[in-house]
Amino acid sequence: MRLRQAEDQQAWDRFVRLYTPLFFYWARKTGLQAQDVNDLVQEILTVVFRKIPDFKYDPDKSFRSWLRTVTLNKYREFCRKKSVSKMAATGSVVNRLPDQNISPSSTWDLSYHRSLFVTAMNELESEFRPKTWSALKKYVLEHRPAAEISAETGVSVWTIYAAKARFLARLREELNGLLD
Repeated sequence: MRLRQAEDQQAWDRFVRLYTPLFFYWARKTGLQAQDVNDLVQEILTVVFRKIPDFKYDPDKSFRSWLRTVTLNKYREFCRKKSVSKMAATGSVVNRLPDQNISPSSTWDLSYHRSLFVTAMNELESEFRPKTWSALKKYVLEHRPAAEISAETGVSVWTIYAAKARFLARLREELNGLLD
């Protein structure tokens, strides 16, 4: 919803950072040359920027499905402009693009989710004291016991638990709508 305001630079920066890897993945799956992939991704971002103010989000539908449709349409248009054969622009490439309902078990989806998690972690780090953040990372990422981390860092067990709860709540906020 924040993207509807073109002047919300922070929202657009976040969108570009989170979705550009997905656009590159889809564009590379078409079999285009590297330079053409770059051009296609730029075209996709331009279309999204132009169309997002009129986009009506339906919680029963997937935002990524809409983005995939934009990608596929821009690819077809790109092929027409480049005089690529009609056969390549219709049937065979559609089958090479990942299904709009990517299962979380796919390698790409896991990699994309990991990328989103790392980006969100980097953005949330500033919301915690350095000592608490260090303890939280050990607890969440290394799966070490809170008591052990507390003895090592001097951060209380309860502070670690509270930081984890706050972190997970903020993580849900940050990733809301990105994993549909």
